[in-house]
Amino acid sequence: MAPSPLSALKTALKSGAFEPAYHFHGDEDFLKDSWIRDVIARATDPATRDFNLETRRGGEVDARTLATALEAMPMMAERRVMVVRDVPSLKKDARGILLKYLDRPASDTILLLVSPAGAKADAELNAKVVSVPFDTLSEDALVKWVAHRAGQLDVTITPSAAELLCSAAGNDLALMAGELDKLRNYTNGAEIDDAAIAAIVGVTAGETLADLLDAVAQRDGTRGIRLIAPILLQPKTTGVSIVMALTTQILAIGWAMAAKDRGVAQGRLESELFGLLKANPSSITGRPWGEAVKVWVRAMPKWTAADIDHALPMLLAADRALKDSKVSTEEQVLVSLVLALSAGSKRRVAA
Repeated sequence: MAPSPLSALKTALKSGAFEPAYHFHGDEDFLKDSWIRDVIARATDPATRDFNLETRRGGEVDARTLATALEAMPMMAERRVMVVRDVPSLKKDARGILLKYLDRPASDTILLLVSPAGAKADAELNAKVVSVPFDTLSEDALVKWVAHRAGQLDVTITPSAAELLCSAAGNDLALMAGELDKLRNYTNGAEIDDAAIAAIVGVTAGETLADLLDAVAQRDGTRGIRLIAPILLQPKTTGVSIVMALTTQILAIGWAMAAKDRGVAQGRLESELFGLLKANPSSITGRPWGEAVKVWVRAMPKWTAADIDHALPMLLAADRALKDSKVSTEEQVLVSLVLALSAGSKRRVAA
């Protein structure tokens, strides 16, 4: 099996043997910028970098200027790097120059083409270059990225502290990178633990989005309501993001129940749910996938198909209310939602 484009780029970064042209695209702009810096650092000599690094922006370069830049030779070095940002904004004639160049790219130039988050797929361009997608990271990948980033800063972070940081920062890599810088300074190079996260980021174990999701999964409305206020104070956490995570959870529990009804063995439900997440990597789970699927399977006895059907309209109504600035506060909407989602267990206990 051929390596993924990103794996191949990692190999090139180690060996220094780059392809003539790459297209960085996808929604994770922070990762694109990080890899651009890494390629420049590996492919150019600091002593001659100013002569052999050129950066252009698509909407600001005309065809003649682009052609001249692409035809330039390295100065006092074996190769040069050219970065063209916002490639989709290239005018038609400039794009034509670029596509013609890519038919026979120079061997002494590494061309990095960059499309911003939200840009449409460009099949014509991707067919001529090494296409490297930088998609939004899943919760599992975020935790791994935090550990990797900490290592780059010559510091370690405990697994639980990494999960706490992710629960606070969501998928905002720039925010997490900034927090890691603060945490490294706070610990003076010592291992980053839960206490450090609480002191610097303001997130305490037991008061995370994952804890709220656990409470709702187990139909524990009292605990869930108590968690709403501190969770809403955490960075990058909004009422809408909480509802999205709750929706993923409710749908996953319902999907697992339906799978069991179809004859899927209880012992296979976790792996089936993990496969579902791999097929839908943008799903907001609020925690690492491995932890999420265990919670969902464990919560199944607390729910019925009717409960799931009843919960979905409530989640939609809460989402709409949170996006309407004229209605209740975020906390009020979420308290009502958590109470409604938790009510079913009380009816079954009474029965």
